[in-house]
Amino acid sequence: MLLRIDPTSTALLFEQLAAQVRAAVVAGTVRSGERLPAARDLAESLDINQHTVLRAYQQLRDEGLLELRRGRGAVVTAHAAEQYERLGQALEVVRREAHALGLPLSAVAAMIATEEK
Repeated sequence: MLLRIDPTSTALLFEQLAAQVRAAVVAGTVRSGERLPAARDLAESLDINQHTVLRAYQQLRDEGLLELRRGRGAVVTAHAAEQYERLGQALEVVRREAHALGLPLSAVAAMIATEEK
């Protein structure tokens, strides 16, 4: 799994990493039971602080996407991967419908981000 950061982005580094892992799970490039790179190794390869990687992993753990275990590292949970897969399928339907209606995906994203009242 290839993770990258954009130091010029306004998004915090740990948020960038967490978003990329989520996207990889939705895309199916990372599956249930798959181990993510060790925090130390990933930090070294990205030239960032190890605590930044750990914070991203902890956020994903709090969301239920990862299990963190000593000696085993960060592992994608089966339940979360299944949920993300279902969400990815639902989003594909939304993308197709938006395309058929001539709506830009940015408008769809704004609709999703708006809380219902």
